[in-house]
Amino acid sequence: MSISFKDQVAIVTGAGGGLGRTYALELAKRGAKVVVNDLGGSRDGTGHSDAALKVVEEIKAAGGEAMSNGGNVAEYEQMVEMVAKAKEAWGGVHVLINNAGILRDKSFSKMEMADFDLVVQVHLMGSANCTKAVWETMREQNYGRILMTASSTGLFGNFGQANYGAAKLGLAGLTKTLAIEGAKNNIKVNTLAPVAGTRMTEDLGMPEAFFQALAPENVTPAAVYLVSEDAPTNMIVGAGAGVYQASYITLTPGVALKPEDRTAEGIAANWDKITDRNGETIPQSGAEQSMAIMAQLQKLAG
Repeated sequence: MSISFKDQVAIVTGAGGGLGRTYALELAKRGAKVVVNDLGGSRDGTGHSDAALKVVEEIKAAGGEAMSNGGNVAEYEQMVEMVAKAKEAWGGVHVLINNAGILRDKSFSKMEMADFDLVVQVHLMGSANCTKAVWETMREQNYGRILMTASSTGLFGNFGQANYGAAKLGLAGLTKTLAIEGAKNNIKVNTLAPVAGTRMTEDLGMPEAFFQALAPENVTPAAVYLVSEDAPTNMIVGAGAGVYQASYITLTPGVALKPEDRTAEGIAANWDKITDRNGETIPQSGAEQSMAIMAQLQKLAG
């Protein structure tokens, strides 16, 4: 099976380098017309550069079609303008990869709230802005593929990245609701949690051999598959160094407590039953938690 993006238009944010660049190059290689978006700043979000233009030149040199865009994902109107230009030039937008991001790492005790807010604005709100800007177009087309970029920090935590982790887990939640809302219009939405050796991770003290194994090119196959026509939806996929994984948010069966046991002490006494993972499920919507509660109450009543 060969995956093609012929006659499709793709937008990749933060595509001036690292992961975004490899996504843009691969999509173009497979026939997509690509909007290469990059504000061009440093990894903390400051400054500007012509990074997007260089990637466009690479794509064109290889025989592909691309345009650059220097819009800031945190500014909704700039994303609306970006989508309008793509539609004017090429007629639609079929793929969106929300990849743009910055880091402002510090322990929470030392973190300024301005740094917390900025990271959330770029990662979470930036992805929401881009997605909102393409959403109606994808609904009208009855086709869309959207990829959010989460992180192991968002899924599992990491010291010194409270702002980043909050934003990244928020993106996983955004994915889950949009996958439900987009289903009737053939819009598939997934989350990728990449581990890659880029300028965002180059000073984390990794062994050089492992850093080399974490080349962005080893993440790209997962990203490309997750925005392809036959992609799944509502998935959280991990990728790094040629290893590909799936993460799930699960729910234990839990236990229904009698009215007299519904106290903090009752929770403590039944903690092992509450957290017992035997029979846990992977809910496909928030309603399934309520359904599970009803089932437990019926069991208690019976």
